Amino acid sequence: MNLVKSTGTFGFYTIISRLLGYLRDVLIAIFLGTSFLADVFFVAFRIPNTFRRLFAEGTFNAAFVPSYTSELAKSDSKSRSFANKIFNLLFLGLFFLVLIIEIFMPAFVSLIAPGFVQDNEKIELATSLTRITFPFLLFVSLSSFFAAILNSHNKFAAASAAPIILNLVLVGILFLGNYLDDKLIYLLSWGVSVAGFIQLVFLYKFVKKFYVIKFDFNFKINNQVKSFFKKLLPSIFSSGVTQINILVGTIIASFQASAVSYLYYADRIYQINLAIAGIAIGVVVLPQLSKHIYLKKKDKITLIQNKALELSMFLSLPASAALLVGSEQIISALFGYGSFDEEAVLNSAKALYYFGLGLPAFALIKVFSTFFFANQDTKTPFYISFISVVLNICISVYYFKSVGFIIIPIATTISSWFNSLLLFIFLKKRNLFKFNNIFFEKIIKIFFVSFLMALFFKFLISIFENQLAYEYYLKSFYLILSVFLGLSFYLILSLLIKAFKYNDIKLKY
Repeated sequence: MNLVKSTGTFGFYTIISRLLGYLRDVLIAIFLGTSFLADVFFVAFRIPNTFRRLFAEGTFNAAFVPSYTSELAKSDSKSRSFANKIFNLLFLGLFFLVLIIEIFMPAFVSLIAPGFVQDNEKIELATSLTRITFPFLLFVSLSSFFAAILNSHNKFAAASAAPIILNLVLVGILFLGNYLDDKLIYLLSWGVSVAGFIQLVFLYKFVKKFYVIKFDFNFKINNQVKSFFKKLLPSIFSSGVTQINILVGTIIASFQASAVSYLYYADRIYQINLAIAGIAIGVVVLPQLSKHIYLKKKDKITLIQNKALELSMFLSLPASAALLVGSEQIISALFGYGSFDEEAVLNSAKALYYFGLGLPAFALIKVFSTFFFANQDTKTPFYISFISVVLNICISVYYFKSVGFIIIPIATTISSWFNSLLLFIFLKKRNLFKFNNIFFEKIIKIFFVSFLMALFFKFLISIFENQLAYEYYLKSFYLILSVFLGLSFYLILSLLIKAFKYNDIKLKY
């Protein structure tokens, strides 16, 4: 396996998905802005979208891949038998979970958006829309099962391309926005579930080479299956802690008008980088790292871990610097059209600034958690993540009345840095990670180049100040130009001072 190339493959399709997601959100911003309908739809969409991120972005992998890889090392028949038992249990459990929540949806929506309870129209509409979108949970979870099998065989393209389907379906619906009026949010909600089903069928076509579904509810649960399910819940919580923190933020933000929307748009921006700097690296590293740990190849383990951490920082630090320097211009250029007014730009930009401070921590959590998962330890990251979520809730709730919605990204960032620091401490304490000889030299160079890139990006923003103003129609073009120039500056300088080496692209891990 080549870490850089595999991450590039996963990242390429993920970026396409995120760019389509951006187009989707621009169209939502144009038609809905930060209105009453936008808040309601984002609550209905947040639940399936959160589960999509939890399951599709490496969380299911964390529990499944190490177990499946160890079975695969024994024989193909054992790996297929293990996979089939997991599929049947997963299908049955998810089917009844979706059925129960559909029945008790009013109570469920009241829990995830308590700020809507006092407004009958809001709570009723949110309940109706969430009922429509919730089957997506079943489809996306089973899709993630198929993706985990493909990833275990070092096949990353189809799994990373599958989420594109959701955005293609929603963008297609949004292009009809002028003709749909209030029906738009209903059709979007149906689009979510339909896209989930198409995604499931798409992935099954690729996974049939390694696994064929056999429905069998005569369960004989062996130790391997028990071990998997014991690891699954902790892995969902620990690997998806950033998404859980954002979901908690959505619940708290529902008490302030338009706050859900401000956080949603800010979240969309930094997630583009996190998809590569944390999620892609974690997904790509896990199968190979699990294999080397199983075979006790210490040199390979150290090499993969250091390269993963180095690549994560190489991708997240410059992105964080850019968000800190140009959060307002970025939000304005990407979303500042139609119903998305200047006040919405300023509030979303504030949220993005504080999320930007936490971006390296979000990436570190993904990478450090993967090191634990490869050692088949999901409990330690779970306990650490649980503490960080409690910290996030305490800070958000305590300061929400006095500070408002902006405390949510601040609390998310503080709790995420706390989480990543604790993960690192426990990795070192248990001798599950050690730095190699060149790591610190590389990191110092990455910090230096990121700082210079931030200065250059700020310079570009000042040059294009008039073209990036809210009123300017072609502002997105000048933002893209600035990002392209800043990225080119960063890559060229990195190669010159050897913060990144071309040979890394060819290196096998």
